[in-house]
Amino acid sequence: MSQFNDEYDRLKALVENNIAEYLPGVDARSGNLLNAVRYTLDAPGKRIRPVLLLLSCKAVNGHEADAIPYACAIEFIHTYSLIHDDLPAMDNDELRRGRPTNHMVYGEAMAILAGDGLLSAAFELMHKDYMLHMNDALSLNRRLRAGDAIASGCGCGGMVAGQAADIEAEGKEVSPELLYYIHKNKTAALLRAATTAGAWIGGANPETVDALSDYGENLGLAFQIADDILDSEGETAVIGKTAGKDAEAQKATFTRIYGLDASRERLFELTELAIRAVAETSGTDRFYIEILTEMARDLALRVK
Repeated sequence: MSQFNDEYDRLKALVENNIAEYLPGVDARSGNLLNAVRYTLDAPGKRIRPVLLLLSCKAVNGHEADAIPYACAIEFIHTYSLIHDDLPAMDNDELRRGRPTNHMVYGEAMAILAGDGLLSAAFELMHKDYMLHMNDALSLNRRLRAGDAIASGCGCGGMVAGQAADIEAEGKEVSPELLYYIHKNKTAALLRAATTAGAWIGGANPETVDALSDYGENLGLAFQIADDILDSEGETAVIGKTAGKDAEAQKATFTRIYGLDASRERLFELTELAIRAVAETSGTDRFYIEILTEMARDLALRVK
């Protein structure tokens, strides 16, 4: 277990040591834009999505150096989504990762622009990497497929679609089908994008890419259920954001639709589905498959 944790921490540090370097330059005349971007980007977090991307690349015997730009890009996208999620027009939250949210410090306008800048920076970063491999068709193909997975995961057929459906569903009766649609897109799509992109960058065959994609999607749904349970039972000081906000806003959550006990049962079912998705993959590095397995179990039991 400790060597798995050590490797996770090493990859997390690798992301954090590179992420500032990949930010595009911001002219001082743009005022507080860079400060607002860095405020949320540098906040302490698990870096789950970029580490998942790197682990997936390593699991298929790829090189982490090839995947780092895409890992940082997906963290830019995730960070932009947090900034925008917290805005008064969205979830209207004042606390994120134990600190005041971006708009509470820099104002709504600058927070919106910081999110816009991070989303744009993600695609700048990936396109710069494409251009470095224009003369290597195989390498470029892998990178384009990874970029497509990330773009699909964060856009109108992924995260943004889920966010829109989530807003529309507030205060309404929600069917199980709509509940899964919301969270398959709002939360799971970006985790699926991370594992899919990592697999493509690492040179996996289509069957293994599909297996890692399924892992990411099931992990993402399990992650959301754990989040819903924490919102119901957690303490603000522990989870680092305002507890009880989803219930107050009558959000479409698993705990609201199914209750706590059934939600816990589904959480563990999805965790096992994620684990099984990668358990029998051939030609993979078992050390990294085991890290993905332990990661799924740890996320199911998290307290923040």
